[in-house]
Amino acid sequence: MRGTVGRVCGAGLVVGVLVAGLTACTGDAGGDGKAEACTNGTYAWSGVRRTQKLTAMSDPLLFEKVTASYSAELKPVDDRVYRPSVTGAPRGVRAAAVITALGRHLKVEEPLAGPSEREVAQEDHFFEIATGDLKGAYYAWGYVRLVEADFTYTCAGGERATGRVRTWEGTGSGFLPCSESSDDTAGRLAARRTCPAGSAAAQGA
Repeated sequence: MRGTVGRVCGAGLVVGVLVAGLTACTGDAGGDGKAEACTNGTYAWSGVRRTQKLTAMSDPLLFEKVTASYSAELKPVDDRVYRPSVTGAPRGVRAAAVITALGRHLKVEEPLAGPSEREVAQEDHFFEIATGDLKGAYYAWGYVRLVEADFTYTCAGGERATGRVRTWEGTGSGFLPCSESSDDTAGRLAARRTCPAGSAAAQGA
């Protein structure tokens, strides 16, 4: 599973630009009726949307005295399974190639999830923390960072194909005291469900 562990995770909006495509679409080759590969096409990306979804969280955590370390079990919030998909892929272009082109456009550090992957929260997912000064109420959660984007692929001969990509760029975990509000969507939702009602994290949600 691709993933990262951290206190917070940011999300951003990316404006679409043209990116050279390394794959091919197919078009009619003259009057002989044969299909001919279209190379060096270009992708125009638009409507890029990055979101976080809460996938798991711990039970409410309360340390009545200073605790050096803790391992929190993160339980799935539902049975949803995320699967990458591409609709409207150009003729002759694999869905994986379209996702790779999106990753290149976004300049991601790790490859985006491909068509054969799926993301489902695991029952045995744990979050471990060791700071030496845990005291009070805390919350822990797991998340997946989803990516959606529209595209237009234009062949050198002018043929176009339009479609949409849905995938994800990583998973991760977070852990914070209920006296501190999370900067990310999944963390705020977890705080709302597990922190005391009057805490800063719950109020900030």
